[in-house]
Amino acid sequence: MSNQNYNTNTENGSNSNSRNRLNIPEARAAMDRFKMEAAAEVGVDLKDGYNGDLTSREAGSVGGQMVKKMVESYEKSL
Repeated sequence: MSNQNYNTNTENGSNSNSRNRLNIPEARAAMDRFKMEAAAEVGVDLKDGYNGDLTSREAGSVGGQMVKKMVESYEKSL
């Protein structure tokens, strides 16, 4: 295995290996609304804040629905 160096310093100073940073911090609220809409469409009870009790299947369904909607939006813009 190769050694990989990860930058664990985020803009707010916390240590995290998360790669889920948005390029535009103001977009966080819009992405949260988008995630809640996608969750409702696939029947997943997503709540504000911590959702660590979701199954992998539920979390994957939400993420998959988000990607599906993004691809549809992109295709419409062509």
